[in-house]
Amino acid sequence: MKCCAVLVLTFACFALPALAGDPSPQVQRGQQVVLAGGCNDCHTPLKMGAKGPEPDMSRMLSGHPENVVLPPPPPLTDAWNNVGSASGTAYAGPWGITYAINLTPDAETGIGKWREKDFIQAIKSGKHMGVGRDIQPPMPWEAYRHLPEADLKAAFAYLKSIPPIRNKVPAYAPPAK
Repeated sequence: MKCCAVLVLTFACFALPALAGDPSPQVQRGQQVVLAGGCNDCHTPLKMGAKGPEPDMSRMLSGHPENVVLPPPPPLTDAWNNVGSASGTAYAGPWGITYAINLTPDAETGIGKWREKDFIQAIKSGKHMGVGRDIQPPMPWEAYRHLPEADLKAAFAYLKSIPPIRNKVPAYAPPAK
C-alpha cells in the first residue's frame, strides 16, 4: 500500500472549505476530484491539533513548507523501505526524497504559470509539467492518469481558483550514490 493511500484513509474525512461566490460547475467538480483524489493528504501540511496531527487548511495545497528543513531520513531496510515526514509533505525511499509540490496558483512557487495542458500531461505521463523529471513516489499519478480528461481539467480549474500561497518547496533529492 502506498503512503498516500494510508494518508487518504487517515484524512479522507476532512472537508475542503466552501467555495466562494457561485463557482462554475467545472470548478465545483474539480473540488470534488481534488477531495476524492486525496490531494490534501500529501500537499497540505499537517499541524498539531487538540487530537493529534490535522491538516493546516491555512496552507491548503501549498506543499512542503519551505521553512521546514528536514534532517537526513533514517536508515531504510527491506521491511521499512520508505518514510514520511511529520508534516505529511515529504517522503524518502529508494527513489530519494520527494517533497509535495505547491499546487496553489502562486505564479512563482506554485502552478500559477502552468497551462491546463501541462497539468494534464503531467498526470498522464508521470513527468513534471508533462516533460520534465519523473514524478516520484508516493504521488499516485499511475492511478490518476485513468481519470477522464474532463475531471483532470476540472481539478486544474479548481486549483487555479484557490488562493495562491507563496511557498517555495525544496527540490526533489535523488538517492545518494
